[in-house]
Amino acid sequence: MKNHFLFPYWCRYLGWGLVILHVPLSILGRSHGMTNILDQGPGNQGAFTGEHLFFIGTTLLMTSGLFLVAFAKEKIEDEQIWHVRLDSLRWAIYINYLILIISLVFIEDVGHMLELNLWVPLIFFVIRFRWVIFRLNRSLSREGDHEK
Repeated sequence: MKNHFLFPYWCRYLGWGLVILHVPLSILGRSHGMTNILDQGPGNQGAFTGEHLFFIGTTLLMTSGLFLVAFAKEKIEDEQIWHVRLDSLRWAIYINYLILIISLVFIEDVGHMLELNLWVPLIFFVIRFRWVIFRLNRSLSREGDHEK
C-alpha cells in the first residue's frame, strides 16, 4: 500500500471515537425507541421508516469508524508494516468469505448479513494487524533486553 492511500495517523483516534460512540447509541436507541421518534417526521413511509434510518445512521457510524482505524497510517510506515497490512487484509477477506458462506447456508435474516459483511473484514483486519504489530514490538523489545 502506498502511503498516500492511507489516512493521516490522527484519523485512528477519530475512528475509535466513532466506534465507541456507536455502541451506547445503538443500545440506547434500540431500547428507548429512538426509531419511533424518527417515524414522527413527514414522508417517512415505505423504505425510510424510523427503524431503517436509525439502522443506516448507526451502521454508517460504525463502518466509517472502523474504516478510519483500519486504514490510518502508523507513526512509522515502513516495508514491514506494509507487508503486515497486506497479509492482514488477505486474512480478513478469507475469514469474511468463510463467514459469509456459512451464514448464507444457516441464517435466514438477510439484514444481519449486511452488517456482518460490512464489519467482519474491518474488525478482523484491525485485530490481526494490531496483534501482529504487538508481537513484533514485543519481540524487538526482548531482543533489546538480551543485548544489554
